[in-house]
Amino acid sequence: MTTFSLFSIMKYGLIAAGEKHTAEAGQHILESGGNAFDAAVAAVLTSMTSEYALTSAGGGGACLAWPKNKKPIVYDFFVDAPKTDKNRNIEFFETVVNFGTTKQLFHIGKGSIAVPGCIKGLFQIHKELGILPIEQVMEPAIRAARFGIRLNKCQAYVIKLLEPILTYNQLDEQILTKSDGTLIGEGDILKNPDFGDFLEILIKEGPDYFYSGIGSNLILSQSKSGGFLDERALQQYQVYRRHPVKSQYHGKTIYSNPAPSTGGTLIGFFLAILNESKLSPSPENIALAMNITHQARHHYKKESYNILSKNNINTFKSKIENQEWVFKKTNPSGRGDTTQVSILDKEGNAVSITTTNGEGSGYSIPGMGVVLNNMLGEEDLNPDGFHLWEKQVRIPSMIAPTIVASDAGPELILGSGGSNRIRSAISQVIINYFQNNKDIETSIAHPRIHLEGSSLHCEPGIKLDFQNKIPEEVDIIKWNNQNMFFGGVNAVTNDAAVGDQRRGGVGIVC
Repeated sequence: MTTFSLFSIMKYGLIAAGEKHTAEAGQHILESGGNAFDAAVAAVLTSMTSEYALTSAGGGGACLAWPKNKKPIVYDFFVDAPKTDKNRNIEFFETVVNFGTTKQLFHIGKGSIAVPGCIKGLFQIHKELGILPIEQVMEPAIRAARFGIRLNKCQAYVIKLLEPILTYNQLDEQILTKSDGTLIGEGDILKNPDFGDFLEILIKEGPDYFYSGIGSNLILSQSKSGGFLDERALQQYQVYRRHPVKSQYHGKTIYSNPAPSTGGTLIGFFLAILNESKLSPSPENIALAMNITHQARHHYKKESYNILSKNNINTFKSKIENQEWVFKKTNPSGRGDTTQVSILDKEGNAVSITTTNGEGSGYSIPGMGVVLNNMLGEEDLNPDGFHLWEKQVRIPSMIAPTIVASDAGPELILGSGGSNRIRSAISQVIINYFQNNKDIETSIAHPRIHLEGSSLHCEPGIKLDFQNKIPEEVDIIKWNNQNMFFGGVNAVTNDAAVGDQRRGGVGIVC
């Protein structure tokens, strides 16, 4: 794991990200006089090349920004579901991804494409909070796209897994295959010059190029025939500024992504019932708290914002004290092709930003080098079924950029990829750091568990007490290695930056 600790005052800031080039882009901006928000935009745009299979300008995300001496604010730029039309002829189909020990079905095609939010979100964050010119902020991403990045083991692994989706159309195939026609792998250079050109256009034209200008015509040339995306859906898209959801844990205040996202609210609820019950954070009690959180999520399905009320916490706290396990059928969770950047700069500005592209729809935008998302085909984002949206609406997500603070300000800035494992990964790191008093490197590296329905997934090193603790209905799944399945938490504190090795993460203090 890459980690650095401060023994003297930092000069520029701290950054943790899912890949080396991503983190170095943020570092370059900090060292060039930019603030945390400039660095976050630069890092995310660079990740669209360096973490090609995990995020894209054709996806969405959320940013929890905390400017020094101001209140934290969430920029919600997750994807919109466009209004659906059951009478339209839609291209929407299943494809199989082979994980070696198991196979998983994904839904892709033009009918899986939701309205992208990343470009409008990143531009608004920069406009409102950044201090450097946009062309300077974009320079690392343009350079990475044109000259390429050398694939690390993790990114090569993800590209190989998603090969059937990523190479469905010839545009991606040109980027991801070598001259001999084979798929690029670890150590090979991934270049995306069209994306570099696209960023140059955005410097001059701004996000309108993407949502209502010539760029929108290029998007619709790939998605309109056979999908739901149209001119109106692109033009109506907007970024929402929201107050973060707040919860308490172990004397700290947790700020995270609010409704319509469910991730931040469920993290707060999970930690609250565990804390209020006074139970030790053993693997058995954590698993039980996960089960109780599933129960609460199902109970408050239509109004998740109410879940953190004191009465509800007390009601479900009694369930954890009485060991009331209830098992419900769950939809299979996605892989979690998501990435995270956490930054704290020398001025005290803090930012946690999470972006995702799903697994990709199988389509890219001609001339842009931009992979379009498949969020309308993600089962965990569409639990009641596909294509049921009667009007354009922000899709609820699991992404949960998070900041834990005391009265003195931010103490832990973190987030994770991992679909449903986002909240379990973030919660366990918070428990390790604030309750178990582990340093941030150990808190992230510590083995995790994740309860999915009645299946309890355990990383190596987890020891369970079965006596009157774990019901017989629970299927214990023991993993041989730490795995990206369990999320990828990238975090910074006031004196350290750590990237999760499960996903090839990197931490830099500069």
